[in-house]
Amino acid sequence: MAGPRLLRRCLLTALSAVLAGSALAAPAQAAAPTSSTSSAAAEVTTFSDTFDGPAGSPVDSSKWQMETGDNVNNHERQYYTSGTNNAALDGQGHLVITAKRENPGNYQCWYGTCQYTSARLNTSGKFAAQYGHVEARMKVPRGQGMWPAFWMLGTDIGDVGWPNSGEIDIMENVGYEPSTVHGTIHGPGYSGSGGIGAPYSLPGGQAFADDFHTFAVDWAPDSITWSVDGNVYQRRTPADLGGKTWVFNKPFFLILNLAVGGDWPGDPDGSTSFPQQLVVDSVSVTTSNTATGTAIRGLAGKCVDVAAANSANGTQVQLYDCNGTAAQQWTVGSDGTIRALGKCLDVKDNGTADGTPVQLWDCTGGPNQKWVVTDAHDIVNPQADKCLDVKDNDSANGTPLQIWSCSGNANQKWTVG
Repeated sequence: MAGPRLLRRCLLTALSAVLAGSALAAPAQAAAPTSSTSSAAAEVTTFSDTFDGPAGSPVDSSKWQMETGDNVNNHERQYYTSGTNNAALDGQGHLVITAKRENPGNYQCWYGTCQYTSARLNTSGKFAAQYGHVEARMKVPRGQGMWPAFWMLGTDIGDVGWPNSGEIDIMENVGYEPSTVHGTIHGPGYSGSGGIGAPYSLPGGQAFADDFHTFAVDWAPDSITWSVDGNVYQRRTPADLGGKTWVFNKPFFLILNLAVGGDWPGDPDGSTSFPQQLVVDSVSVTTSNTATGTAIRGLAGKCVDVAAANSANGTQVQLYDCNGTAAQQWTVGSDGTIRALGKCLDVKDNGTADGTPVQLWDCTGGPNQKWVVTDAHDIVNPQADKCLDVKDNDSANGTPLQIWSCSGNANQKWTVG
């Protein structure tokens, strides 16, 4: 992780007692599948907030709780408030978290009288997830000292503390890097400045504050994959930890906040204008109907399989005896993708011709990675208007999959789940 990151932010002291009591709260009940065209699909939305409501109204208290207080751990400058002064709906489908240079309540911070107010929200005790596609569409603020973040903590933090609880930073931005965001994991022996992650930068000097962007992780057993606007930029597994403990195969809850100042971003200066806003369009978590995904079964009762469980780009996708391994655990997403091992089912070279192979590839958001699962048990690539097909109608293990004109034959029929 770039930057002089001496201490990682933890939960506020004032919240620790609450977390200790709610850390083991059960996840919210899953909703029904969101797509009528994929009734057999595994994807369900387990959490969604599109922040609809009258301007000035608070966030949905059944989904979020407000944290209050300061944060000495990173030497941040803001005081987090409750109510709607620093976090409110705008009446146009957004949550606006506003950092202000003010102190109407005479709040006291670790350094004396607080200079700034802002907001931090979490879902502890209200919602937690274990695995899935976790995303937020947001427009970040700009300016020296701004530090917006979308992240997760293990629900056991009240029992084991940080960093043993684990932390997954889906998106962090520091104001002196307007074109760059960071994704990081923290755990025992790799926390604070030792967190493991990578940056993602927009091309051509574009600033993240200029527009909305979608920040996401695809999270599976022993695997976390980060993306921005569908562009995958890193994947982490236990192999990246050098023998240290992977603490991410358990439930986590969500956090949104806008910090002001701190060890990493530095403090605001004369170039920083206030107020600054983190504008959140939506937050969602979609998962499969099992913790690890679901099988896609086809010809002769065999499964769609990633050859040798190899997550490298270009790995053949094939038919194979169903065995329940990660190579056969697929998530059918509301974004039209079908994913395994943190990557997408992809039509090679953006092809549309009969016989074009399908493979595993980094998720790009391209039309060659979009699929529709129909009630007739076809899996169709709309760009090519062709079906996922077992080559030569051959049910032998290792037979490659391809796209082919939809015929209704058995080698094009699939059952998801």
